Formats: sequence, C-alpha cells, structure tokens
Amino acid sequence: MKTIRLTMGQALLKFLDNQYLELDGIENKFVKGVFSIFGHGNVVGFGEALERYNGDIVVYQGKNEQGMAHAAIGYAKQKNRREIIACTSSIGPGALNMVTAAATATVNRIPLLLLPGDSFACRQPDPVLQQLENASSMSITANDAFKPVSRYWDRITRPEQLMTAMINAMRVLTDPADTGAVTICLPQDVEGEAYDYPEKFFLKRIHHISRRVPSNGEIERAGEKIASKKKPIIICGGGVVYSDAAQELTCFAERFNIPFGETQAGKGAVAWNHDLNLGGIGVTGGLAANKIAEQADLIIALGTRLSDFTTASKWLFQNPEVEVLAVNVNSFDAYKMNATNVIADVKEVLPRLTAELERAGYRSAYSGEIPAAKAEWNKEVDRLFNIELGSGLSQTRALGEIAQIIGENAVVVGASGSLPGDLQRVWRPAKPKTYHMEYGFSCMGYEVCATLGVKMAEPEKEVYAMVGDGSYLMLHSELITSIQEGYKINILLFDNNGFGCIENLQNSQGIPTFCTQTKFRDSNTGRLTGQDVPISYAECAKGYGAKTYTVRTAGELVAALESVKRDTVSTLIDIKVLPKTMTGGYESWWRVGVPEVSDNPNVMEAHKKFMTEVRKTKKY
Repeated sequence: MKTIRLTMGQALLKFLDNQYLELDGIENKFVKGVFSIFGHGNVVGFGEALERYNGDIVVYQGKNEQGMAHAAIGYAKQKNRREIIACTSSIGPGALNMVTAAATATVNRIPLLLLPGDSFACRQPDPVLQQLENASSMSITANDAFKPVSRYWDRITRPEQLMTAMINAMRVLTDPADTGAVTICLPQDVEGEAYDYPEKFFLKRIHHISRRVPSNGEIERAGEKIASKKKPIIICGGGVVYSDAAQELTCFAERFNIPFGETQAGKGAVAWNHDLNLGGIGVTGGLAANKIAEQADLIIALGTRLSDFTTASKWLFQNPEVEVLAVNVNSFDAYKMNATNVIADVKEVLPRLTAELERAGYRSAYSGEIPAAKAEWNKEVDRLFNIELGSGLSQTRALGEIAQIIGENAVVVGASGSLPGDLQRVWRPAKPKTYHMEYGFSCMGYEVCATLGVKMAEPEKEVYAMVGDGSYLMLHSELITSIQEGYKINILLFDNNGFGCIENLQNSQGIPTFCTQTKFRDSNTGRLTGQDVPISYAECAKGYGAKTYTVRTAGELVAALESVKRDTVSTLIDIKVLPKTMTGGYESWWRVGVPEVSDNPNVMEAHKKFMTEVRKTKKY
C-alpha cells in the first residue's frame, strides 16, 4: 500500500480538496473554500497547511467566527446544499463564537463544516491560554459545547483518526435527510503531527446522492388519504426547493386544483402570481393562505418541518376533520402532527402520486374560493405598498419601493425581527432562489454575513440584506470581508430605533414598552425612556469603506436604490422608518407564555384571550 507522509492538518486539507457531490448526473466540487480566523490552535498546524497548499480551495479571512460561519451557511443554502465553505477557528472563545452558527445550520438542515482548534491532546502544557478546564473530566474542552448543536461531532486525538472522522463527516454533510453542522475538533498539537496516510484516502471521492423513492404502499396510502378529502391545501416547504421539485409541485397542484401556501424556506419555488399560489402561510402568512387553510380538510406538507410559525402553533387548521399527509426525506419531520407519512424525495413522490390520483379520477371540490382569496390578498398588499404617512416613511411603503426597483433577479436575504414577517406576506418573488430567508432559527446577525455568502454563491446577481437596526448591531462583521474580497453586497437597514418586532409582541400581551427601544436612561424614572440614542449607521459603514446613504422619504429611498445599482462597492442604505409600521397578523395566532397572574389588568385580559385560543389548538 502506497502512503504519503503528511501532518494531520495537511492531510485534512488534501482530503477536503478531493470531495465531490453528484446528483441527477451533475457533479459539483463540494468544498470550495475555507473561512479562517487564525489564532493559537489553528494558525500553526492547519494554518501552515493552508498557506503552503496549491490546490483549488480558496482561503478567506473572516472578521468574526460566527459571522464567517453565517456566510458559509448562506453560501451552502444558496447552492442548494451542493457546495460548502468550511470554517476554521482558534481554541476557546474563537471556537465558541461558532456555536450559534452551528445551531442555525442544524435547525435549517444546511451543511456546515466547522474545524475549531482545540486544547493539546497530550495535555502537557495544560491549562493552555484560552483553555476551558472542567474539574469533572480533563477530556472536556470548550468544544464539547458543539455536541448538542451538531449532527456529527468528533475530536481528532491521533492523526490517523482523521480518516474515519472525515468519512463520517462527509456522510452527514452530503445526506439530504441528516445534514447540518459537522464539528471536527482539532487539537493544536495533533494538527502538526505526521502520519503515513494511504494515498487512496486522497483520491477523488464522489458522493452520489440518490433520490429516495417512495414504496408502492406509501403512494397507495397517500392517494387514498387525498381521495377521501374535498378541500386539501399544500404547504410548500424548503424540501421542494432543495429537491428541485417546483415543476412537479406546479403540475400536481394544477392537475387536481389544489392550492398551496409557502413557508419561509419554500417561498419563491413557484412564482408568486401562479393561480394556485396563495403566498405565505401561518403566523407570518397572509389572508389568502390562512383563510383557505382554516377550512381545509387535509394538509399536504411537502418538505416542511411544520414549525409553530407554519401551523400557527397548531391553531390554524380549524376543520374538525382535518388530517396531515407529510412528504419528507427526514422521518423525524414526516411523523409530526400524527401525519400519514411518505418518507421520500418530493420530486419522486409527486409524479407517482399524480398517477395514483388520476386512476381514482380525483379533483378537489374548490370552486371560486381560491381566486377570490388571491384577489383580496393582492389588493391588501397593494394597499400596504402605497401607504402615505405625512410624518415619515412606513416599513411596508419602503418594501413596496424596493420591490419596484431592485429587479426580479435580485436576491433578498433576511432572518429576524419584523422583516421576515413582512417579507413572507408581501414580497413577490418571480424567480427561484431570489428569496433567501433563514427562519428555522431566526438568528439575529445572520442577514449581513449570509448576504456575503449568497453573493459568493451567485456573484452575477445583486444581493440585498433586509435587516433591522437591532439585528445589524448584533453582527455585521462580514461587510468588511465583502469589501476586502470585492464582493459587492447591499444592506437595506430598516432603522425603527430598537427591537420593534418584540416591542409589538410585548404590547400585544398587555405589557407596556420596556427595554425594547434604543433610548437613553431617564434620570427621573431610572428606565430607558429618555431621548432616542442618535445613531448614524451610514456614517459607521462609511468608515468601513462602504458607499452609504441615509433616507427618510420614499423619494429619497428611490433615488438611493437607483444609485446603489450603479455602485461598484458594498453599500448601505440607512432607512429611517416609523416604528409600528410593519404588517400585522392575518387570520393567525402565535402561542407565547402569557403570565397567568399579574397586577396589570391588561396582562390579565391578554391571558384570558390566550386561554380562549389555546382551546382551539390541535393536540398532537
């Protein structure tokens, strides 16, 4: 057996550079680059390998470990999980900064390879700088924190362990049903230790993704379930996007006259103006989908996790005869809500299910409800887009102007605050992969950093981060990386002076505004109720090297957007929007923990209403 003597760090990089993924006959190089922030723990071992390597992997310098990992998630999501950028960090705080990103990837089923440095495997210099000691076990380090948020976790304490660890890492990273964060911890001494690795470990390795085909029994049971129902509704989830099943969904819906609503991950798979596309569904959904869903007798869940926002905390479906049919490659999701399940690829299921229902002569009983619901909702969106307020710019009016100008090929990116709700309701994507929302974890700070990842994935497109001031302050480090690397991104910063989304939630449950606005502390009350803190986000971003604008009116916003399209460096538009001008709920409810006892009568009234809605929810 031929061998090659390499350090563990060198072997890791050589292995990653030879991984490929094949789906439907199309082959992609899987690991396209490495985001790095060097420190002790990775700069000498793995860092030396990166510096000397002459392969195809590109090394990018991140600015914050969580930020660069969010960028990697954005890249992989935009690439439909078929290409990734790995992330490496130092030990201790540098590594722990990536834990939140690991959870974000795992919740959203996005492949993310994390390579944090770790304490010395030999333990001779313990405790080394930045080492977290645990008196109950010397084998525990800070990197053990990744275990609950990773789909696969391993620590390489001997250089030869790399071989089995990386085969398992690739198994998970390339598995559509089981993917998420993979954490391979790299003790800093082992990174530099050499081993005679078999040459065949570094040969080109193609990971073939086979679409899971449903059994005849699954199709028969699913067909019987649909045939027994009169008014089903489809939920289009992220699985439709990842399996490239938009055409199959369209044909299926048209053949049997079944309308569909969209989750955040599924939105944009089919153009917004398709006759059967009812738009967003659930807590952040619109009138059309929620009204139809309320009376539906069957929920056909295609590639969705059925989160509380999608189901309105299992409150949305009020028909007493309603049941769930779930199609998903992930059995954990397919079994939710006591569903009749088909554990298979959506693209493989829908044509077979079409043939089954055609044999049964099935067609839904809908007549004029669907076009009526769409017309009503389109009228409401047009109203929201054209709100005129003499005192300033509303958030929905700003979105209307943005939608008119940026073009149908531009990509919008969001994650948290009030903007994901507004966007799921009113945004009208006409092209696939132009609506990029992380709402599985709704991680503040994802937006700007992931926008860099999306731009890296599709450099020919204009990419816009839709971000509130609260989330922008959480994390926007990779704006600098975008400027450094020449990837132009555009940040549309909606400044409503605080955490407006959470303030609305607070107020809706009878609680007065408390610690959700960006204000100075009042010396009389001792609370943060003084004057607004004056922040110029445009000036801050200008200091990074971005082209910036500040706007307060619709006209100023239009002019800035037109200018941004001509700019050649990353941009930021500081949009001063009026607080409480986002969209409200439309025929939906969200379960939150309203206090059962309070001396505030408004809270007690909110709890009374809360209990009324609880009694309407389904129990699964």
